[in-house]
Amino acid sequence: MDLYTFLMAAFLGVVEGVTEFLPISSTGHLILVEDLLGFKGPAGNLFDIVIQLGAILSVVWIYRLKLWRTALGLFHAGPEQRLTINVVIAFLPAAVIGVLVHDFIKSVLFSPWVVSVALIVGGIAILVIERTHKNPDVSKVEDMPPRRALAVGFFQCLAMIPGMSRSAATIMGALLVGVDRPAAAEFSFLLAIPTMFGATVYDLYKNRHDLTSDGAAFIAVGFVVSFVVALVVVKWLLRYISQHNFGAFAIYRIILGIAMLAILLLR
Repeated sequence: MDLYTFLMAAFLGVVEGVTEFLPISSTGHLILVEDLLGFKGPAGNLFDIVIQLGAILSVVWIYRLKLWRTALGLFHAGPEQRLTINVVIAFLPAAVIGVLVHDFIKSVLFSPWVVSVALIVGGIAILVIERTHKNPDVSKVEDMPPRRALAVGFFQCLAMIPGMSRSAATIMGALLVGVDRPAAAEFSFLLAIPTMFGATVYDLYKNRHDLTSDGAAFIAVGFVVSFVVALVVVKWLLRYISQHNFGAFAIYRIILGIAMLAILLLR
């Protein structure tokens, strides 16, 4: 792997790690960056798939103790069992719909035009929701009623459109159904684990013919960088949301989307 390829792998790993859990769409940013630079990794779509796995493993590490306690309490009535049930319920809509529309999304919606429009629409939606969502009455993820978990699961399906952002869809959806901001973020991160693992496994299966040793070093660099950067970003975001809303991210989305549309129109 030459120096340029190494630096690009590291750069794209940083992009993935920074954007995966912020409400600004990691998939959208990867599509835009790769389009602007005209760069594709030697392993094709596998690179984007694997570095997303690196990011999600950072959440597994951060929540390792909570996940362990949840696993121990899985078969006993209590908060751990309720949390597991809620995560499973919220996971199901994306699992079913994702399989049905996977090929359409990958072939039709993965374009910088779609991403740019989705960034703008999602940014406006965040600004509206931040001003209008009702006062929360759920402050712990374990206390979320199953119906609200299911609603968050359907909101997550919006993130199948590249540029919408999985974290934005789930956190904003949780706010709309009365979950407070820290609990909404925590539930979004926990829901990301089965959702992204499932998507990664399915994508790897769909791209199984590309599973060769070519580009292995490129993928490894992106994976490690994504994991490390995501660790930092998630910890920072958990502190940030205790004192701020997502308005700044919404404005960033709108500005980026408009700038990208201008670039695309001027080509």
